[in-house]
Amino acid sequence: MIPPTIARWKRWGKVAGGVGLCLAYSLLAHLASIHPAPGVWQVLMALSLVLVLAVSLVWRSTHRPLLLSLCLAGVVGLVSMGDWLRLHYQWLFFLEHAGVQSLLCIAFGRTLAAGQTPLVSRFAAVVHGPLSPQLQRYTRGVTWAWTLYFGLMASLSVLLFSFAPMAWWSAFANLLDMPLVALMFVGDYLVRRCVLPPEQVAGLWQAVRAYQQVGMRPLP
Repeated sequence: MIPPTIARWKRWGKVAGGVGLCLAYSLLAHLASIHPAPGVWQVLMALSLVLVLAVSLVWRSTHRPLLLSLCLAGVVGLVSMGDWLRLHYQWLFFLEHAGVQSLLCIAFGRTLAAGQTPLVSRFAAVVHGPLSPQLQRYTRGVTWAWTLYFGLMASLSVLLFSFAPMAWWSAFANLLDMPLVALMFVGDYLVRRCVLPPEQVAGLWQAVRAYQQVGMRPLP
């Protein structure tokens, strides 16, 4: 049996490794998106997020053979568009960022509809079990906050890409993205400490585990 201290360090090591990979991707994506003479590696960086998301969807889906066939067809199509991709690779970065922010906005927002359980409430239920009325109200408010946040991020991405220099857009989309998300998490935690009883305030690792259990379930 692994001692609790070692298990804790292993968990935090995985978190640190994930954060390190995200930071490395952010920096490389920024450098690639502002490169004056795009080549193969810039195009690969622009496509990397799409490929990772595609593999993730295939792995989680119960229709793997069909989705795998679609992914292979997509790869063939991308290879045939090599010259176009090299000339328009910055659009790939933009579509990825604005698209992901928009999808997250929709994912959080649709759970606020009548008869739905707010997404943050689902996360909280994994940690706390049945939620008190106070925690239900709070998690619904946090779901609204994330919905508005992702909607604002998508809108700013469109505006900066359309009217600002590419370096400005890239700094916003690639370099500030993770710090802004981290700031949202910190703000949420601080507000929880102020307005909720101590027993209803989850720790960081509990929140990560809740996301894994709710967000990584197999897709239909």
